[in-house]
Formats: sequence, C-alpha cells, structure tokens
Amino acid sequence: MTITKRSFVRVITYSVAAIAALMVFSGIQYNEKKTAVRNLEYTYMRAVEDLSLNLDNIRNNLEKGMYTNSVTMLSNLSSKLCSDAATAKSALSQLPIEELDLEQTYRFLSQVGNYSKSLADKCASGEPLTEDEKANIAALYNYAVNLSGSMWQVEQKIQKGDVVFGTLGNFDADEAVTVTDGFKDFENLDNNYPTLIYDGPFSDHIMEREPIMLKGEKEISEEEALRRAMKLTGADDLRRTGDEGGKMPSYVFENDKFTVAVTKEGGYYSYMLSGRQIEKQNLTAGKATEIAEEYLEKLGIMNAEDTYYEIQGGVCIINFAAEQNDVIMYTDLIKIGVALDNGDILSFDLRGYLTNHKVRDIPKERISPEQAVNLVSDSLRVVDTELCVIPSGGLNEVYCYEVQCVGESGQNVLVYINAVTGKEEQILLLKISNNGMLTI
Repeated sequence: MTITKRSFVRVITYSVAAIAALMVFSGIQYNEKKTAVRNLEYTYMRAVEDLSLNLDNIRNNLEKGMYTNSVTMLSNLSSKLCSDAATAKSALSQLPIEELDLEQTYRFLSQVGNYSKSLADKCASGEPLTEDEKANIAALYNYAVNLSGSMWQVEQKIQKGDVVFGTLGNFDADEAVTVTDGFKDFENLDNNYPTLIYDGPFSDHIMEREPIMLKGEKEISEEEALRRAMKLTGADDLRRTGDEGGKMPSYVFENDKFTVAVTKEGGYYSYMLSGRQIEKQNLTAGKATEIAEEYLEKLGIMNAEDTYYEIQGGVCIINFAAEQNDVIMYTDLIKIGVALDNGDILSFDLRGYLTNHKVRDIPKERISPEQAVNLVSDSLRVVDTELCVIPSGGLNEVYCYEVQCVGESGQNVLVYINAVTGKEEQILLLKISNNGMLTI
C-alpha cells in the first residue's frame, strides 16, 4: 500500500500530538504527586513546629508556676497548661511515628495540665501547697526542660535535612535518618518523672480588638497608598500584590526588595519588610536602638521607650512600648529591625500600636510600691519596680507595678501586681543572653 505525502505528514502530526499529550498527562500526574508529597511534608513540619512551640509553652508556664504567689495566677497557668498539652498531643498524633511507644511522653502531656488544675482547686479552697506538691511542680518543670530540648534538636535536624519524614518515599532508606529515629530519645530522657497523686506570653492579645487609631478614619485610594509606600521606601517600582483583610484591612505593595502594608482606613503604615543577608555585625545593640529611636520620630511616634531586643541573623529587633506620664504601655507595641552591618531599617511592625494606642485616663494607684513588693513570693528577690499598663485576658487593660525580681536559680522574673487591687496579674520570665532580652 502506497502512502501519500499528505497522509504521511498527517500520521506524523497525529503521532507527535499523541506523544505530546501523553507527556503532558504524565507531567500533570508527576506534578500532582509532587504537590501531594510537598503538602504532606508541610503538614508534618507544621505538626513538628506546633509540638515544639507547645512544649516550650508548657516549660515556661511550669516555671512561672514555681514563682506564683496567688490562687488566681495558678488557676490561669493551669488553664494554659491544659490547652498547650492538648495541642501538643494533637500535633504528636499527626506525625508518622506510630511504631514508637511514647507512653511516658503522652503520660506527661495528659497529667501536667490536670495536676496543675488540681493544685489550683486546692488553693482556691484555702489549703496551702505542701512541700511535696511544690517539689512535683519542680520535677515536672525539669522534665519539660529536657523534653523541650529534645524536641528542639529534632526540629533542627529536620530543618537541616539530617532527619526526614520516612513515609514519603523520596529518599534513600539505607542512608536517611527518619523522623521516627529522631523521636526515640523522647522515652529515654534522664529524668526522675514524679509520681503524681491528685484529684483528677502580652503580644497574643494586642491584635484581637478593633484598631483604635483607625476608627472614624476615611478610606484612602490605592493610588494614595502607593504614593505613601513609595515615599517610605524611596522605591518607584512598587506594585500592588494583594490586600489584607481582618481587623486591619491594608493595601500590600512589593518589589524585589520591599514589602509594605498601608492601612485602607487612614493610610497608616502597618508594617514593612526588607530582607537581605548580613555579612558582618559592625554595630552594637545600643547603637541599633539609637537608630530605631530616630526612625520612630520620622514615623511621627515621639513617646516610646525601648523595652527588650533580640538579635537574629545579624538583625537587631527592638521592641518599643508607648509611654504616658512615665507609665509604660505594654499594649501599644512597636517592633523595628535594624541591620547590624550598616544600620539600615529592614523591618517595622506598627500593628500593635495602631490597634491599642490612645491617651489613657490612668487611675490613681491605691497600692504603694512597698506594698506591691510585699505581695511578691518570698522565693524572689526584688530588684526594681515600675508602673505600667498590661493587657488582660479579657482584652481589657490593667494598671500594674512591674516588679523586677531574681529567682533562687538566678532566673530573671517579672511579676505584675495590680496597682489598684493588689492582685497578682501576670508573671513573665526574662531571658537575657548575648542575643538579646526577651520575655516569655
């Protein structure tokens, strides 16, 4: 049979088209499989991060429990411990480690919240804690320290690629260390886990209310918001990449260097990010703070005091709080990131300030500084006191003495005593290192 030239061309064309379609179909299947694997990896990594975060919270709240001197605070801490323990157990159950027997870890997560709650109920009935119960809290804390440390090591190994999620089938099983292996040390912690006999950090609050500074403000146009973003950065190639909703709707603009958010109501700067590698640290944290203070003035914020700072990747992130009549407003928070090589402003976040800042009618304190000091636990040595406003769990504000203390182990502790009622409102742990000062 003779094939004409036209038929031959048609056969070749159809064949090429069929091959191309098969390649496209195979490519789609490959991409779908790759996306599914990536999504599963993200799910596992999120579970690891949640577990790590909640173990840190449990450790910190147990340490606060060792320093508290009030029934109300112990009750609040027990509620947080119950919540964090439940979230930690949920995160642990999402990981591909079914073959491991983590009996002691689950036992700890099940008991830590219930035990602290039972102690809070006991104190509420007028009974003091016994020395054995105080020792149990300390033992639980020590166990949490080691558990949290082991979790941190697992997370670091996963991020570096030294440990992989073994169920995904995308590695050499003979060479890779799976996440299951990484969790084996959880049941081999060198601790004396206590036998329990019983019946039965400020920034989380600042974004949960309607922004005060945006109330009654007129909505600005996209063009006006872009003009303000370009004025801030000096960049003329910013483009609108999307909007932010929630309680602070904002226009978001970007180029290859900056990300800037401008509120739709009022046109305030919400936050700015500018990432780059810091090769060498030439500036001190003190100099970075001076640069950040000058930048705040350019943003029109005059009355703010630096509180704490942290150094990450060559960037010093300074936390500021607004100040009124020498009273620190820990609700009106500002964060500014300064590059430690040349002093560039690489980031700022004004959302806490925009949400909460206003002129307060500060009440007259009924508790003297001396009385506030006497209300602090005997296990703490008082160093200094200062008046401040802190957020409460009910999204209100509390006028307090910030009593700066040192624990028996040398831990820096901040105790907040209500300046009107004398109630112990909050306890924070102050972590001081070469990389900064942070409260938890």
